[in-house]
Amino acid sequence: MTRTTPPLPHHRLDGPADAPPLVLGPSLGTSLAVWEPHLAELTRTHRVLRFDLPGHGATPVGVLPDPTPGATTVAHLARLVLDLAAHHGWHAFHYAGISLGGAIGAHLAVHHADRLASLAMICSSARFGEAAGWRERAATVRAHGTAAVLQATPGRWFADPGTAAGPRGTALLGDLSAADRAGYAACCDALAGYDVRSALWSVTARTLVIAGRQDAATPPAHAREIADGVPGAALVEVTGAAHLAGVERPDAVDAALRVHLDAATAGR
Repeated sequence: MTRTTPPLPHHRLDGPADAPPLVLGPSLGTSLAVWEPHLAELTRTHRVLRFDLPGHGATPVGVLPDPTPGATTVAHLARLVLDLAAHHGWHAFHYAGISLGGAIGAHLAVHHADRLASLAMICSSARFGEAAGWRERAATVRAHGTAAVLQATPGRWFADPGTAAGPRGTALLGDLSAADRAGYAACCDALAGYDVRSALWSVTARTLVIAGRQDAATPPAHAREIADGVPGAALVEVTGAAHLAGVERPDAVDAALRVHLDAATAGR
């Protein structure tokens, strides 16, 4: 039985209704639009679900169980995803996530292995640096809004300044500018407490790890740590790309995802 109101109210479904489900998780500061470059490819073979994080896009902060500063965890965000999948009648689903979206996928793979048909982590990590840095960023954004982090973001997200200045980059930076300060900060709190390094060995889902060679936010070493820790994981490094590798090099990311999803669907 499905809920009347979905747990993540702003989400979109694309692709054939009877195709295998694929859930796509966005990165901190973006909306579900970050996945638009991949829709044409992924919807050929999958029923694709994209969602906005709390306080991002059109999802309200109120979906969080406790918006108190410091209270939000990746487990809370993962529960929203699980409940959203259940809302659509999906027990098991493929999952791909960017950065924080990838962390949600890693949590699912470690703690809810029966729900994942496969996992892809793009420009993500098993731990995103020291907790103190994320708590400081959360406090800054709560006080001053996302304008406080906007200036430094284009250089983190994009290797090519032309991408940041182009239509897609401008739109994504607009999503960051419009993000609710409490929601963005809560997601920073989640990253502060996230660390699955010691549990990577337990992941049983077929796993793909993608890194941007010019990614300073989650350098390729972070991807290699995941790939080394997860049994049988595949690693792809994308040249000419920073943190939003799928925006800068959608062709390369699509190709890696296609091989990964085809093998997972075929059970190879």
